[in-house]
Amino acid sequence: MSVAQPPPPAIKTIEGAPKETALRALIQRTGYTLLQENGQRIYGRPPPGWDGPAPLRGCEVFVGKLPRDLYEDELVPVFEKIGRIFELRLMMDFSGSNRGYAFVMFTNKEDAKNAVRQLNNYEIRKGRFIGVIQSVDNCRLFVGGIPKNKTREDILEEMAKITEGVENVIVYPMVTDKTKNRGFAFVEYESHRAAAMARRKLIPGRIQLWGHQIAVDWAEPEPEVDEEVMRKVKVLYVRNLMVTTTEDAIKQAFEVGEEEETVTRVKKIRDYAFVHYKTREDAVAAMTAMNGNLLEGAKLEVTFAKPVDRNTRLARQAMNDQNFMIPGPFLPPMFDPLGGPMMGGLGGMPPMGGRGRGAGG
Repeated sequence: MSVAQPPPPAIKTIEGAPKETALRALIQRTGYTLLQENGQRIYGRPPPGWDGPAPLRGCEVFVGKLPRDLYEDELVPVFEKIGRIFELRLMMDFSGSNRGYAFVMFTNKEDAKNAVRQLNNYEIRKGRFIGVIQSVDNCRLFVGGIPKNKTREDILEEMAKITEGVENVIVYPMVTDKTKNRGFAFVEYESHRAAAMARRKLIPGRIQLWGHQIAVDWAEPEPEVDEEVMRKVKVLYVRNLMVTTTEDAIKQAFEVGEEEETVTRVKKIRDYAFVHYKTREDAVAAMTAMNGNLLEGAKLEVTFAKPVDRNTRLARQAMNDQNFMIPGPFLPPMFDPLGGPMMGGLGGMPPMGGRGRGAGG
């Protein structure tokens, strides 16, 4: 007497789900698995016949602005045209609808880049356009409620005592008093998993720092910019300026030409500025000369500004809206080459009481 075999996990996952017939047909056609865990439905991981480790960082894209009644049967055919999918994670709510966004991991970085180029603002249904940007394994936490007299070294030492995998701490001095921090810091970890574990451990109420209650959440990850694009940037981002320092003073300090002007424009916003140059070579020379130097008593930090095109900017906004990430003051390095500095999230202190839902945490 034969015993009835239980349905495969993929079929069990979609029993009674919206568009069950279409999802069954997709699984049968591709041979991929489909499993649900922790509020997400995972297609793949790994794909059929995969032998080896998971793809490297940089192979995943974020997909936002999805219609809530759209599922893998419509998403997979769009993205598999770009390249082989390692996994697709569709975020789900309790009602069976999707939460408006997904993550698609390809087997190589080039396919991920092509997905951004070809599918950002893609019309997936009549009048419905999706946003597609490079996904980032967020390794950075926002920690608020830090005593303003603590230095970067103090914070690094304390965070390393209570959490594992700390690699760096970013602290911003007060605009009016460079000897004090702004009451918060960004803590970078060696991996997304280490950051996620630290975030759980640091839930407000469990741990205090120097006797102070703290607020902890995901910081917005820094934007990924193509290396080829970055090699053409002619704009410097200058941080930690004195509020009283003028644009004329910055221009004079950052001028590298002896016989003719090399700086074409300076745009200062509170304690940071963007300095534009005629050539890339002039920008490199100025960054080399000025990074770490003093200007009117302030020690400068100088890097290349990160250009972000308008379509990517809109898609990043969609990603932030879906994940409720804490904005970070390190965002000024992003620069819209057509519209000037990107102002969103650049000002004062991020919200202290945020309860963000960073991806994967």
